[in-house]
Amino acid sequence: MVAFGSALTLIRFASDEICMDERRNDDRLLCADLVEVVWEDEAGRKRRRVANLEDISLSGICLQVENPVEPGTHIKMEYGDGELVGTVRYCTYRDIGYFLGVELEEGCRWSTQHYRPQHLLDPRDLVEQAIQRHEHDHVGSSATK
Repeated sequence: MVAFGSALTLIRFASDEICMDERRNDDRLLCADLVEVVWEDEAGRKRRRVANLEDISLSGICLQVENPVEPGTHIKMEYGDGELVGTVRYCTYRDIGYFLGVELEEGCRWSTQHYRPQHLLDPRDLVEQAIQRHEHDHVGSSATK
């Protein structure tokens, strides 16, 4: 939540609305990138699909896929010459597909040095820009009175 004077603005992200029980300790960065995901289904068949990477942090990722994947499933996200490996913690359907919350395995941490999604945005930067705009507008309107 960000306060601007007497008004409060609540900033929410799609992945927050999907599963409010998720408690990722690291800051999330919003992103959009197509990645490949690989897992074994309940019958032991290897599945490989394209997914949209929605957000990423040091310890987890949120993926949008066309079909559900069972929570508890071991899953691998492949990119370029690397991969991130974890466990599906939730799978929720929302208007445009299934969203998977994936907790990365211990010792498997994301870093921009190894992989930088095509579109990457830190929401804290947006908040800071909004605060600066508000302060600038407020100073400007006070000077004209």
